[in-house]
Amino acid sequence: MVISRRPNLNAGTKLKQRDSFKYLGTIITQDGKNHTEIKARIAQAKTNFQKMKPLLTNNKITITTRKRALQCYIEPILMYGCEAWTITIEIQKKIEATEMWFFRCRLRVPWTARKTNEEVLKETETTRSLMNRIQRRQAKFVGHIMRREGLENLVTTGRMEGKKSRGRQREKMLDGMTSWMGTKRVTDALSETWDRESWNEGHDRQRQGARHLMRMMI
Repeated sequence: MVISRRPNLNAGTKLKQRDSFKYLGTIITQDGKNHTEIKARIAQAKTNFQKMKPLLTNNKITITTRKRALQCYIEPILMYGCEAWTITIEIQKKIEATEMWFFRCRLRVPWTARKTNEEVLKETETTRSLMNRIQRRQAKFVGHIMRREGLENLVTTGRMEGKKSRGRQREKMLDGMTSWMGTKRVTDALSETWDRESWNEGHDRQRQGARHLMRMMI
């Protein structure tokens, strides 16, 4: 498989190419994006939720216990490999919609019921936290590979020879991370990773500020 912005790229030799394949449980596609992988993760999480539906929707079990079961058995399936995801606005909406789907199914709220997300969250005695946990894992992962200065560091920070293609450039994982952290440049964010304590405290404050802003907008 050739991973490139230009499809069917080869070195002059005709080879049978694959559009995608699964490696270590992750779907890799020829365009180098992770949209297919994230959608597959969401589908797998929903499938496993349906298998555990008798437990997760049992009103005889406390909401707290069912919430723990969801976080223990279902959400890790969705979050597998999320440390390296490039999360666009479209993907973020899908993840948040999936989290609300879990909550609605857990309460057995039919799709015809006109209940707002806020009403559902109040009944489940919880708040939306899936995106926050994904962001926390991404921040920890980036901090770890930056301080280690190994191959992962080189792949993440290295520059490639040549000119940029025309048009708007693709959003990278680090671009999304600096966006929700409120940092103007990627280099500014990466320079902060060397101080582990400051880095952890910094992205915690940024997430709290983002959550506060979302509540104000709602």
